Amino acid sequence: MPDGLMPAASPAFADPSLPPVRTDWTRDEIAALIALPFPELLFRAQSVHRARFDPTEVQISTLLSIKTGGCPEDCAYCPQSAMHEDGGVKASRLMAVDAVLKEARAARDAGAARFCMGAAWRSPKDHDLETVCAMVEGVKALGLESCVTLGMLDARQAQRLRDAGLDYYNHNLDTSPEHYGNIISTRTYQDRLDTLSNVRDAGINVCCGGIVGMGEDESDRAGLIASLASLPKHPESVPINLLVRVAGTPLAEAEAVDPIDFVRIIAAARIAMPASRVRLAAGREDMTDEAQTLCFLAGANSIFYGEKLLTTPNPEASRDARLLARLGMHTSLVQAS
Repeated sequence: MPDGLMPAASPAFADPSLPPVRTDWTRDEIAALIALPFPELLFRAQSVHRARFDPTEVQISTLLSIKTGGCPEDCAYCPQSAMHEDGGVKASRLMAVDAVLKEARAARDAGAARFCMGAAWRSPKDHDLETVCAMVEGVKALGLESCVTLGMLDARQAQRLRDAGLDYYNHNLDTSPEHYGNIISTRTYQDRLDTLSNVRDAGINVCCGGIVGMGEDESDRAGLIASLASLPKHPESVPINLLVRVAGTPLAEAEAVDPIDFVRIIAAARIAMPASRVRLAAGREDMTDEAQTLCFLAGANSIFYGEKLLTTPNPEASRDARLLARLGMHTSLVQAS
Protein backbone atom coordinates (compact mmCIF):
# COMPACT_ATOMS: atom_id res chain seq x y z
CA MET A 1 0.00 0.00 0.00
CA PRO A 2 1.40 3.46 -0.89
CA ASP A 3 2.65 5.62 1.95
CA GLY A 4 -0.07 7.83 3.38
CA LEU A 5 -2.97 5.52 2.47
CA MET A 6 -3.75 3.65 5.67
CA PRO A 7 -6.83 1.50 6.13
CA ALA A 8 -9.47 2.89 8.40
CA ALA A 9 -11.07 1.27 11.37
CA SER A 10 -14.81 0.81 11.01
CA PRO A 11 -16.44 2.65 13.91
CA ALA A 12 -20.22 2.92 13.95
CA PHE A 13 -20.74 6.59 13.27
CA ALA A 14 -24.41 6.33 12.22
CA ASP A 15 -26.86 7.25 14.96
CA PRO A 16 -29.98 5.04 14.92
CA SER A 17 -31.99 8.01 16.14
CA LEU A 18 -31.31 9.94 12.93
CA PRO A 19 -34.35 10.98 10.90
CA PRO A 20 -35.27 8.78 7.92
CA VAL A 21 -33.67 9.57 4.58
CA ARG A 22 -35.92 11.69 2.39
CA THR A 23 -36.69 10.73 -1.21
CA ASP A 24 -39.00 13.64 -2.02
CA TRP A 25 -36.52 16.45 -2.67
CA THR A 26 -37.63 19.11 -5.15
CA ARG A 27 -35.55 21.16 -7.54
CA ASP A 28 -36.44 24.35 -5.67
CA GLU A 29 -35.27 22.87 -2.36
CA ILE A 30 -31.95 21.80 -3.86
CA ALA A 31 -31.52 25.18 -5.55
CA ALA A 32 -32.08 26.88 -2.19
CA LEU A 33 -29.37 24.72 -0.63
CA ILE A 34 -26.88 25.47 -3.38
CA ALA A 35 -27.54 29.20 -2.99
CA LEU A 36 -26.81 29.29 0.75
CA PRO A 37 -23.89 31.42 1.94
CA PHE A 38 -20.84 29.23 1.50
CA PRO A 39 -19.91 28.92 5.22
CA GLU A 40 -23.49 27.96 6.08
CA LEU A 41 -23.68 25.42 3.25
CA LEU A 42 -20.44 23.70 4.29
CA PHE A 43 -21.50 23.69 7.94
CA ARG A 44 -24.76 21.95 7.09
CA ALA A 45 -23.06 19.47 4.77
CA GLN A 46 -20.34 18.66 7.31
CA SER A 47 -22.94 18.21 10.06
CA VAL A 48 -24.91 15.75 7.92
CA HIS A 49 -21.72 13.95 6.94
CA ARG A 50 -20.47 13.53 10.50
CA ALA A 51 -23.79 12.05 11.61
CA ARG A 52 -23.31 9.01 9.37
CA PHE A 53 -19.63 8.76 8.39
CA ASP A 54 -16.16 9.14 9.79
CA PRO A 55 -15.21 12.62 8.47
CA THR A 56 -11.54 11.60 8.15
CA GLU A 57 -12.18 8.46 6.05
CA VAL A 58 -12.14 8.16 2.26
CA GLN A 59 -13.07 5.09 0.24
CA ILE A 60 -10.69 4.21 -2.59
CA SER A 61 -12.00 2.71 -5.83
CA THR A 62 -10.21 1.82 -9.05
CA LEU A 63 -11.77 1.98 -12.52
CA LEU A 64 -10.59 -0.03 -15.52
CA SER A 65 -11.81 0.20 -19.10
CA ILE A 66 -12.34 -3.42 -20.12
CA LYS A 67 -13.66 -2.51 -23.57
CA THR A 68 -12.72 0.89 -24.97
CA GLY A 69 -14.14 3.01 -27.80
CA GLY A 70 -16.51 2.31 -30.66
CA CYS A 71 -19.64 3.12 -28.67
CA PRO A 72 -22.70 3.85 -30.88
CA GLU A 73 -24.06 6.47 -28.46
CA ASP A 74 -23.55 10.19 -29.14
CA CYS A 75 -22.87 11.48 -25.61
CA ALA A 76 -21.35 14.91 -26.24
CA TYR A 77 -18.76 14.57 -23.46
CA CYS A 78 -17.42 11.14 -24.35
CA PRO A 79 -14.34 10.45 -26.50
CA GLN A 80 -15.38 6.79 -26.73
CA SER A 81 -18.32 7.62 -28.99
CA ALA A 82 -17.90 6.32 -32.54
CA MET A 83 -19.65 9.50 -33.64
CA HIS A 84 -16.76 11.68 -32.42
CA GLU A 85 -14.10 10.60 -34.90
CA ASP A 86 -11.64 13.21 -33.66
CA GLY A 87 -11.92 12.10 -30.02
CA GLY A 88 -8.69 10.13 -30.27
CA VAL A 89 -9.95 6.85 -28.79
CA LYS A 90 -9.63 3.77 -30.96
CA ALA A 91 -12.05 0.90 -30.50
CA SER A 92 -10.71 -2.21 -28.78
CA ARG A 93 -12.06 -5.66 -28.01
CA LEU A 94 -13.19 -6.84 -24.59
CA MET A 95 -10.20 -7.66 -22.39
CA ALA A 96 -9.42 -11.23 -21.37
CA VAL A 97 -10.51 -12.29 -17.89
CA ASP A 98 -6.96 -13.05 -16.71
CA ALA A 99 -5.74 -9.60 -17.79
CA VAL A 100 -8.56 -7.90 -15.88
CA LEU A 101 -7.90 -9.91 -12.73
CA LYS A 102 -4.22 -8.98 -12.89
CA GLU A 103 -5.27 -5.32 -12.80
CA ALA A 104 -7.72 -6.01 -9.98
CA ARG A 105 -5.04 -7.70 -7.92
CA ALA A 106 -2.74 -4.70 -8.38
CA ALA A 107 -5.56 -2.34 -7.40
CA ARG A 108 -6.22 -4.33 -4.23
CA ASP A 109 -2.55 -4.29 -3.32
CA ALA A 110 -2.48 -0.51 -3.87
CA GLY A 111 -5.31 0.04 -1.38
CA ALA A 112 -8.51 -0.13 -3.44
CA ALA A 113 -11.68 -1.34 -1.74
CA ARG A 114 -13.75 -1.54 -4.91
CA PHE A 115 -12.81 -2.50 -8.45
CA CYS A 116 -14.93 -0.98 -11.19
CA MET A 117 -15.00 -2.18 -14.80
CA GLY A 118 -16.38 -0.15 -17.69
CA ALA A 119 -17.25 -1.21 -21.22
CA ALA A 120 -18.17 1.19 -24.03
CA TRP A 121 -21.41 -0.47 -25.11
CA ARG A 122 -24.95 0.71 -25.65
CA SER A 123 -25.93 -2.56 -23.97
CA PRO A 124 -24.02 -5.85 -23.59
CA LYS A 125 -24.49 -8.88 -25.83
CA ASP A 126 -25.12 -12.15 -24.03
CA HIS A 127 -21.75 -13.73 -24.83
CA ASP A 128 -19.93 -10.61 -23.64
CA LEU A 129 -22.05 -10.54 -20.49
CA GLU A 130 -20.91 -14.06 -19.62
CA THR A 131 -17.28 -12.93 -19.86
CA VAL A 132 -17.99 -9.95 -17.63
CA CYS A 133 -19.68 -12.26 -15.11
CA ALA A 134 -16.48 -14.32 -14.99
CA MET A 135 -14.58 -11.08 -14.26
CA VAL A 136 -16.99 -10.21 -11.47
CA GLU A 137 -16.56 -13.63 -9.89
CA GLY A 138 -12.78 -13.28 -10.05
CA VAL A 139 -12.82 -9.78 -8.53
CA LYS A 140 -15.00 -11.00 -5.68
CA ALA A 141 -12.62 -13.89 -5.05
CA LEU A 142 -9.86 -11.32 -4.50
CA GLY A 143 -11.84 -9.79 -1.62
CA LEU A 144 -12.84 -6.65 -3.50
CA GLU A 145 -16.24 -5.11 -4.02
CA SER A 146 -17.21 -5.33 -7.69
CA CYS A 147 -18.80 -2.70 -9.90
CA VAL A 148 -19.47 -2.60 -13.63
CA THR A 149 -20.87 -0.11 -16.11
CA LEU A 150 -21.99 -1.70 -19.38
CA GLY A 151 -24.73 0.56 -20.69
CA MET A 152 -28.41 -0.31 -20.62
CA LEU A 153 -29.56 -3.56 -19.00
CA ASP A 154 -32.81 -5.45 -19.21
CA ALA A 155 -34.16 -7.33 -16.21
CA ARG A 156 -32.68 -10.67 -17.28
CA GLN A 157 -29.20 -9.22 -17.74
CA ALA A 158 -29.35 -7.49 -14.36
CA GLN A 159 -30.30 -10.76 -12.69
CA ARG A 160 -27.45 -12.60 -14.42
CA LEU A 161 -24.96 -10.07 -13.02
CA ARG A 162 -26.49 -10.43 -9.57
CA ASP A 163 -26.15 -14.21 -9.79
CA ALA A 164 -22.43 -13.70 -10.52
CA GLY A 165 -22.13 -11.73 -7.28
CA LEU A 166 -22.02 -8.16 -8.61
CA ASP A 167 -22.10 -5.59 -5.81
CA TYR A 168 -22.68 -2.33 -7.72
CA TYR A 169 -23.89 -1.23 -11.14
CA ASN A 170 -22.96 2.24 -12.40
CA HIS A 171 -25.39 4.04 -14.66
CA ASN A 172 -25.34 7.83 -14.44
CA LEU A 173 -28.19 10.23 -15.11
CA ASP A 174 -25.53 12.70 -16.34
CA THR A 175 -27.58 15.90 -16.01
CA SER A 176 -31.09 17.23 -15.41
CA PRO A 177 -34.02 15.86 -17.44
CA GLU A 178 -34.40 19.26 -19.09
CA HIS A 179 -30.78 19.57 -20.24
CA TYR A 180 -30.35 15.92 -21.15
CA GLY A 181 -31.49 16.30 -24.78
CA ASN A 182 -28.72 18.83 -25.38
CA ILE A 183 -26.12 16.20 -24.46
CA ILE A 184 -27.46 12.84 -25.72
CA SER A 185 -29.95 11.87 -28.41
CA THR A 186 -29.38 8.12 -28.75
CA ARG A 187 -31.12 7.12 -25.52
CA THR A 188 -33.70 8.83 -23.33
CA TYR A 189 -33.70 9.81 -19.70
CA GLN A 190 -36.39 7.19 -19.17
CA ASP A 191 -34.07 4.55 -20.66
CA ARG A 192 -31.60 5.36 -17.90
CA LEU A 193 -34.27 5.22 -15.21
CA ASP A 194 -35.47 1.87 -16.55
CA THR A 195 -31.97 0.40 -16.28
CA LEU A 196 -31.68 1.67 -12.70
CA SER A 197 -35.03 0.05 -11.90
CA ASN A 198 -33.89 -3.28 -13.39
CA VAL A 199 -30.69 -3.13 -11.35
CA ARG A 200 -32.60 -2.37 -8.13
CA ASP A 201 -35.12 -5.14 -8.76
CA ALA A 202 -32.24 -7.61 -9.17
CA GLY A 203 -30.89 -6.66 -5.74
CA ILE A 204 -27.73 -4.90 -6.98
CA ASN A 205 -26.52 -1.70 -5.33
CA VAL A 206 -26.68 1.41 -7.48
CA CYS A 207 -23.85 3.79 -8.38
CA CYS A 208 -25.42 6.80 -10.10
CA GLY A 209 -24.42 10.43 -10.43
CA GLY A 210 -23.75 13.03 -13.06
CA ILE A 211 -21.42 15.52 -14.70
CA VAL A 212 -20.98 19.21 -13.96
CA GLY A 213 -19.74 21.58 -16.66
CA MET A 214 -21.69 20.53 -19.76
CA GLY A 215 -23.22 23.92 -20.44
CA GLU A 216 -25.98 23.46 -17.89
CA ASP A 217 -27.24 26.34 -15.74
CA GLU A 218 -27.68 26.45 -11.98
CA SER A 219 -31.23 25.19 -12.27
CA ASP A 220 -30.03 22.13 -14.20
CA ARG A 221 -27.46 21.36 -11.52
CA ALA A 222 -30.19 21.51 -8.91
CA GLY A 223 -32.33 19.34 -11.19
CA LEU A 224 -29.66 16.66 -11.40
CA ILE A 225 -29.28 16.41 -7.61
CA ALA A 226 -33.07 16.50 -7.17
CA SER A 227 -33.48 13.66 -9.69
CA LEU A 228 -30.94 11.53 -7.84
CA ALA A 229 -32.36 12.38 -4.41
CA SER A 230 -35.95 11.62 -5.45
CA LEU A 231 -35.25 8.12 -6.75
CA PRO A 232 -37.27 5.50 -4.80
CA LYS A 233 -34.03 4.59 -3.03
CA HIS A 234 -30.94 6.76 -3.11
CA PRO A 235 -27.89 5.41 -4.95
CA GLU A 236 -25.42 3.86 -2.53
CA SER A 237 -22.66 5.66 -4.45
CA VAL A 238 -23.05 9.06 -6.11
CA PRO A 239 -20.15 9.95 -8.43
CA ILE A 240 -20.00 13.67 -9.20
CA ASN A 241 -17.83 14.27 -12.26
CA LEU A 242 -16.25 17.54 -13.35
CA LEU A 243 -16.32 17.57 -17.14
CA VAL A 244 -13.01 16.61 -18.73
CA ARG A 245 -12.96 18.68 -21.91
CA VAL A 246 -11.58 16.26 -24.50
CA ALA A 247 -10.45 17.55 -27.89
CA GLY A 248 -12.59 16.21 -30.70
CA THR A 249 -15.79 16.01 -28.63
CA PRO A 250 -18.65 18.55 -28.91
CA LEU A 251 -17.94 19.82 -25.38
CA ALA A 252 -14.22 20.37 -25.89
CA GLU A 253 -14.66 24.14 -25.58
CA ALA A 254 -17.18 24.13 -22.73
CA GLU A 255 -16.74 26.85 -20.14
CA ALA A 256 -14.72 25.82 -17.09
CA VAL A 257 -16.60 25.40 -13.80
CA ASP A 258 -15.75 27.67 -10.89
CA PRO A 259 -14.29 25.43 -8.15
CA ILE A 260 -16.52 26.98 -5.48
CA ASP A 261 -19.59 26.25 -7.61
CA PHE A 262 -18.45 22.62 -7.92
CA VAL A 263 -18.04 22.33 -4.14
CA ARG A 264 -21.60 23.62 -3.76
CA ILE A 265 -22.88 20.68 -5.81
CA ILE A 266 -20.92 18.23 -3.65
CA ALA A 267 -22.42 19.79 -0.53
CA ALA A 268 -25.96 19.66 -1.92
CA ALA A 269 -25.50 15.99 -2.82
CA ARG A 270 -24.28 15.23 0.70
CA ILE A 271 -27.21 16.98 2.38
CA ALA A 272 -29.85 15.50 0.08
CA MET A 273 -28.39 11.96 0.12
CA PRO A 274 -26.96 11.69 3.63
CA ALA A 275 -26.34 7.93 3.67
CA SER A 276 -24.73 7.69 0.22
CA ARG A 277 -21.04 7.67 -0.63
CA VAL A 278 -20.40 10.89 -2.57
CA ARG A 279 -17.49 10.28 -4.90
CA LEU A 280 -15.12 12.74 -6.55
CA ALA A 281 -14.87 11.10 -9.96
CA ALA A 282 -13.61 12.47 -13.29
CA GLY A 283 -11.92 15.86 -13.40
CA ARG A 284 -9.74 15.64 -10.28
CA GLU A 285 -6.62 15.96 -12.44
CA ASP A 286 -7.57 19.62 -13.00
CA MET A 287 -8.50 20.34 -9.37
CA THR A 288 -6.09 21.94 -6.95
CA ASP A 289 -5.42 20.25 -3.63
CA GLU A 290 -7.33 23.08 -2.00
CA ALA A 291 -10.42 22.47 -4.15
CA GLN A 292 -10.38 18.76 -3.36
CA THR A 293 -9.99 19.55 0.33
CA LEU A 294 -13.11 21.72 0.21
CA CYS A 295 -14.94 18.83 -1.47
CA PHE A 296 -13.97 16.56 1.43
CA LEU A 297 -15.21 19.19 3.87
CA ALA A 298 -18.45 19.34 1.88
CA GLY A 299 -19.00 15.62 2.37
CA ALA A 300 -17.21 13.81 -0.44
CA ASN A 301 -15.85 10.55 0.97
CA SER A 302 -14.80 8.46 -2.00
CA ILE A 303 -12.36 8.89 -4.88
CA PHE A 304 -11.15 6.95 -7.87
CA TYR A 305 -7.51 6.03 -7.46
CA GLY A 306 -5.11 5.36 -10.31
CA GLU A 307 -3.59 7.02 -13.33
CA LYS A 308 -6.64 6.84 -15.62
CA LEU A 309 -10.45 6.86 -15.48
CA LEU A 310 -11.49 4.84 -18.54
CA THR A 311 -9.78 7.12 -21.07
CA THR A 312 -9.19 10.39 -19.19
CA PRO A 313 -6.30 11.22 -16.83
CA ASN A 314 -6.51 10.97 -13.06
CA PRO A 315 -4.08 12.28 -10.40
CA GLU A 316 -1.02 10.17 -9.73
CA ALA A 317 -1.36 7.86 -6.73
CA SER A 318 1.52 9.61 -5.00
CA ARG A 319 -0.27 12.96 -5.23
CA ASP A 320 -3.40 11.49 -3.62
CA ALA A 321 -1.31 9.86 -0.90
CA ARG A 322 0.45 13.13 -0.11
CA LEU A 323 -2.80 15.09 0.05
CA LEU A 324 -4.57 12.61 2.31
CA ALA A 325 -1.52 12.46 4.57
CA ARG A 326 -1.40 16.26 4.80
CA LEU A 327 -5.08 16.27 5.76
CA GLY A 328 -4.68 13.49 8.31
CA MET A 329 -7.24 11.39 6.45
CA HIS A 330 -7.25 7.64 5.94
CA THR A 331 -8.75 5.17 3.49
CA SER A 332 -11.24 2.38 3.92
CA LEU A 333 -10.55 -1.17 2.83
CA VAL A 334 -14.02 -2.70 2.65
CA GLN A 335 -14.04 -6.45 2.15
CA ALA A 336 -16.75 -7.67 -0.19
CA SER A 337 -19.24 -10.08 1.35
